[in-house]
Order: sequence, then structure tokens, then C-alpha cells
Amino acid sequence: MAAIEESGGGGHGKGDGKVRAKKMSTRVDMTPMVDLGFLLITFFMLATTMSKPTSMSLAVPDKTEDQEKPTEPLKASKVLTLFMGANDDVYYLDGIAADDDKAKTDMKTTRYGFDLRSVIFASQKRINAANPKDKDGNEAFVVVIKPTAVSTYKNMVDVLDEMAITKTKRYALVDALTDSEKTLLGDKIKP
Repeated sequence: MAAIEESGGGGHGKGDGKVRAKKMSTRVDMTPMVDLGFLLITFFMLATTMSKPTSMSLAVPDKTEDQEKPTEPLKASKVLTLFMGANDDVYYLDGIAADDDKAKTDMKTTRYGFDLRSVIFASQKRINAANPKDKDGNEAFVVVIKPTAVSTYKNMVDVLDEMAITKTKRYALVDALTDSEKTLLGDKIKP
């Protein structure tokens, strides 16, 4: 608050009878401004520490392993294949794409978010119910994620988020499409 101090005019002790105007001096009290400054500093310090970016952990194979571990091949009946298309479309196929016409009729389209999540849950439930866990205790269900030339980085992150949300433990990110998959998708993946 600004305080106005009144200082006495001169001539009180002289007795000369002249009345002089009192001098007014202004003094600005900076205490509330300092309090406000410290409150703002405290607020921004807390706000920046609470808005830390989060990241998702991604398990990748160790490069120090020189030899591949022998594994049994995946059966098509235990696989859900996801193809990322343009305009946030996801083409999915229970199994793998083969050169027959059955894959063309089995392939369906969904969107990211709850639609894709329900597809993953349904496929996971169906495959795990039909197939018991393997000798290492792993579930039979495997998701193969295949980005295409028309998909975006955001699409890949969205699919990986769905893997974390649905608690899918076994999934693979494959960067190349086979010839039968290119034939199956046709114009859907052309830029």
C-alpha cells in the first residue's frame, strides 16, 4: 500500500507567523509485492515438477546376444495381426495373411481407442481359452503389429499404448510386409 507521510512544515520554532505548506512525501510499501513474487515462484516450481513427461517402457532384444534362442514357430491360430492404415484405420486379421481368399474375407477394419481395445480383448480371450500356456508359462496369444507406408508415428504409439492397456505381454513390431500382405491390403496402403 502506498503510505503518505506528512512532515511538519518549517518555522514552528521561529515564531515568524508565516504559514507554510506541509511537505508530502510518498513511500510505496513493497511487502505485498514481494509476497506475491514468492507465491508465484512457488507455484511455478510446483507446477513444473508435476508436469514431467511420461514415457512407456518398450522391451527390445539385447544386442549382445550373438546367437538366437531356438523357439517353436507360431501357429496362425494364436496370432492377431494388426495393419496400420491411413486416417486412423486399423486392419486386423485373426491369424496371418495367406495367399488364399479366406484372408480377404476374414480381414476387418476398426479404429484406434476403445474399438481396437475390444478387438484385442476378444481375440485374447478366444485364443487363450483354446490354447493353454506354454512350458515357460507364457500365454499363447501374440499380436503382430505391422505399420504401413501410410501410417504415422502417432498410429504406432497408439497401438503400443493399447498393448500396455490390454496387458498384452507378447507382441512384435514388424516393419516389412510380405507379398501376400501387400496383395491383401491392396490400395488401402498406397500413399
